[in-house]
Formats: sequence, C-alpha cells, structure tokens
Amino acid sequence: MANQKGGVGKTTTCVNLCASLAATRRRVLLVDLDPQGNATMGCGLDKRDLPVSVCEVLLGEARAGDAIVDLEQAGFHILPAGPDLTAAEVGLINEAGRESRLRDALKAIHDRYDYIFIDCPPALNILTVNALTAAEGVLIPMQCEYYALEGLSALIGTVEQIAAAVNPQLKIEGILRTMFDPRNNLSNEVSSQLIMHFGDRVYSTVIPRNVRLAEAPSYGMPAMYYDKNSRGALAYLALAGEINRRAGDDPAARATA
Repeated sequence: MANQKGGVGKTTTCVNLCASLAATRRRVLLVDLDPQGNATMGCGLDKRDLPVSVCEVLLGEARAGDAIVDLEQAGFHILPAGPDLTAAEVGLINEAGRESRLRDALKAIHDRYDYIFIDCPPALNILTVNALTAAEGVLIPMQCEYYALEGLSALIGTVEQIAAAVNPQLKIEGILRTMFDPRNNLSNEVSSQLIMHFGDRVYSTVIPRNVRLAEAPSYGMPAMYYDKNSRGALAYLALAGEINRRAGDDPAARATA
C-alpha cells in the first residue's frame, strides 16, 4: 500500500481492508512499515510497548513469526511497528542486501496467509524499497485532486525502477479513489482521467469521505467494528469483494466451504 504523498488514506485502507478481507474468511497479515506506527495504533496496540516489532525483524534480531500479533477481534494478524523503526532505517544504510530484508523475513510465513498487506511510509526510503522488493503488487490509494495525479506518475516511475532493478514481478495492482466527494467537480474530473488512463486498474469501489472512518482509529479498531453500517465500513467490504474477485477467488464458494 504505497503513495509518496501523505494523508491519502494508506493506513485507513490497510486496517479496514484487512478487517474486511478477514470477514470473508481470508487469512490476512498486515505489516506496519511506517515509523509513525499508525496502523499499529489503529489496531488497538500501544506502539511504545511492543516486546518485538518489525524493527527487530528487519535488523535480523528476531523472526517475523516471533513479532506477529493475533488481533482476535479484528480477525487478522499484524507485524507491528514502533518509533524504533527509524533506528532500523538508519541501521540498514550500510548493510548488504538491505533492500531485501523484509522479503527474506516473510518467506518463512508467506504460505500461512491469503493476503499480506504492507503499509508504507509516505516517502521513498529504504523501508519503502523493502516493501516494494517484497511485494507482488502495489495498491495505490489516492484522492482525486490535481496534485495527486502528479504524485501518481512519480510513484509509477518508482515502481518501474524497482521492478527493473530487484523485483521483476512487481506491478501496479490497482488504484483506489479515497475520500471521494461526488459533489466536487474536480474530483469527478480527476476520477474520469484516472479511468481513461488506467482503465480497469482503477477499482470500481470508491471510498467516500466518512466521519466514522476518521473516528475509528482513536478507538483502536477498524470501522466495521466501530460502526458496521457506516458508509466507510460498507465501502471497504465492497472493496474486499472486488479484490477477491480480481484474485479469481469465489466468495460464495469460500463462504460455504
């Protein structure tokens, strides 16, 4: 989950999409790779009181399985992050193979999950490069604003560079329109441009501006457990269904299994 522009809904999408996919009986892991630890806090964990975190995993001091936390209420697992993740970023600067630390760490647990989502920081640094090296695809949340289009082209260039250098399987998985207000003419115009340029890589599901989505993190839970009938919660459930269908997974078959 990446976008070099901040405040576009990366963490909100990670937490709520993971909970929504878990509700469809998928095995889901969320990797918090942002030193701000917002995804960790949004899942009800104290980022300052973690016995083991993704920091130790990246530095080779712990295995991923030792740091993963089972979020029983939300139905998915998280590899949490705390403020010490900044220290890991510095510690990796002169390390050999630094861009593939996360990929190597996830190999041992990869088969336990149907989906693994990585919440990237809003910057192109060694943490983001680790995420892009480990991932098979990039989901890009973005607001339908003028400057967002400029940032999108820069991100696509970054993805292409990583694919050419270290991860040939990396691709743009999809573009998600977030904080969308259909009454705004500019939003509709940018949305139309996205569909014109990227076609079916733009998700049909649109995430609206919704106060419940904004409130839920302060209670340490996804929106579907804070207010399951809110427009935001319902939108992420719809997105989960769309992602499952794109993956060739039949939700009806899974529900009756």
